[in-house]
Amino acid sequence: MGNLPREWVDGSVVRLNRQDPYLRLQSVTIYVRDLDRSLNFYLDQLGFQLIFDARVQPSRRFVTVAPPDGTANLTLVAPEPGSEQVKLIGRPAPVTFVTEDVIAKYREWTKRGVRFQFAPRLKRLKYGVHVRAAHSADPSASTAEHAPIWGGVFTRFKDLDGNSFSLVSFDEVTQAVEAQRRALAARLESERRAAQELEIAKQVQARLFPQTLPPLKTLEYAGMCIQARKVGGDYYDFLDLGQERLGFVIGDISGKGIAAALLMANLQANLRSQCAIALDQPQRLLRSVNQLFCENTPDGAFATLFFAEYDDTACRFRYANCGHLPALLLHSDNTVERLDATATVLGIFKDWDCEIGECKLHPGDTLALYTDGITESYNSADEQFGEQRLIEALQRHRGACSQAALASIVDEVQRFSPREQHDDITLIIVKHRGS
Repeated sequence: MGNLPREWVDGSVVRLNRQDPYLRLQSVTIYVRDLDRSLNFYLDQLGFQLIFDARVQPSRRFVTVAPPDGTANLTLVAPEPGSEQVKLIGRPAPVTFVTEDVIAKYREWTKRGVRFQFAPRLKRLKYGVHVRAAHSADPSASTAEHAPIWGGVFTRFKDLDGNSFSLVSFDEVTQAVEAQRRALAARLESERRAAQELEIAKQVQARLFPQTLPPLKTLEYAGMCIQARKVGGDYYDFLDLGQERLGFVIGDISGKGIAAALLMANLQANLRSQCAIALDQPQRLLRSVNQLFCENTPDGAFATLFFAEYDDTACRFRYANCGHLPALLLHSDNTVERLDATATVLGIFKDWDCEIGECKLHPGDTLALYTDGITESYNSADEQFGEQRLIEALQRHRGACSQAALASIVDEVQRFSPREQHDDITLIIVKHRGS
C-alpha cells in the first residue's frame, strides 16, 4: 500500500509523544425517523455492530453503530419533529464505506433487502498523491509521489429513510487486505506448529521423570511435578544405584519454559549416564555433573540440586545439597531436622566441590524434598505458603502413605494459591516403614 493515500489507510496509531495528541474520526451523524427501525436495518441487514445506545433526556436518545472493521462510527439520531435536522433525513450522506470486494457485498446486501441505486461500476484513472512533509508546520511543504493507476469499483445504497452511502473498493485496499490475510494465516500456522511442538516437548519431558519406582525394603516413596507451563525446569528422579541403594534427586533450573526444560534434560542425562560412580564416590559424580553442566549451559544459567543416596540395608542417608532448599526430615518424636546446603549451585563455577552430609532414617520418619514452587506459592493476601506450613502439612499427613500424603499436600498448596500458577510445583515424600 505504498501508493495509498493516507485517508484510505485503515487503523490508528498511538504515539508515545503526548505533545502530539491522539486524534481520529469518532462518528458521523445520520438523521433517521425511527431509531429502533433504523437500528434493525444497520444491525440485521448491513451486519453492523452496536457500539452505544444512550438516552440524554427521557425523550432524547441516540444510537452509535459501526461496520465490522475500522474505527469510524455512525451515530443515528431521530431529530425533534419540526426541527431543521428533519430536512436532512433522506439526503446523500458524505459517508463512504470501503470493502475488498464490492460485488460480493452488493450480492449479500441485495439478498437482505438493501436498496442499491445502481449496479457496481468499474472506474480507473491516474492520480497524484501530495502528502505534507512529516512534522512540517508549513501547509505548502509537500512531496509528490508517482501518479499510479487508480482502480476501483463503486456503487451507492440507501437505508430505510433514503439516506444514501457510497460503497467502494480500491485495488490497493484489496491487495492490502489480502496481504494482511496471508500474514495472519502464516502467523496462525506458525502458532499452530509452535503449540504442536510444545505439546510434543511436554510429552517428551514427561517421559524424563521416573516411570518406575525401584522397590526398597525399608522405604516407600513418591514424587510429583506439576509444571506452571507446558514444560518447565524442575526435575526429580529416582536412580537405581545397585547393591540395595537408591538415589533421590530433586533440582530446579534457573529460568522458565523451553530454555529451562532443555537444561533440565541436559542435567538429567548427565546424572543418569554417570550415576554408576555415585555408589562409592558421590562427590566425584557431582563434580563431573557440574563440569558438564558448565560446558553445556550459557553464562548465567545454573541449577540447584539435592542429591541423596540411601542404603536400604543400613538405613543410612548420604546427601549433598547444592544450593537447594533444605530437605525436611520429620522424626517420629515430631522434631524436625533441616538438611541445609553443603555446596554451591551447579553450572557457575568450574572449580567446584561439595561436602557430603549423613543422617539415619528410623521407622516413622518422613523426608520431604521440594522446590520453591511449594514454599513460594502466594495467596490473595500476598503471603507465602512457606516452610512452616509445609512442616505442618507433613505432620498432619504423617499417618498416610507417601502417595496419599503427596497428593494431599500439593492440593493444599494449590488451594492456598488458587490464582495462576507461576512456578513449577515439585515434591518428593519418603517414609521409613521399618524393615
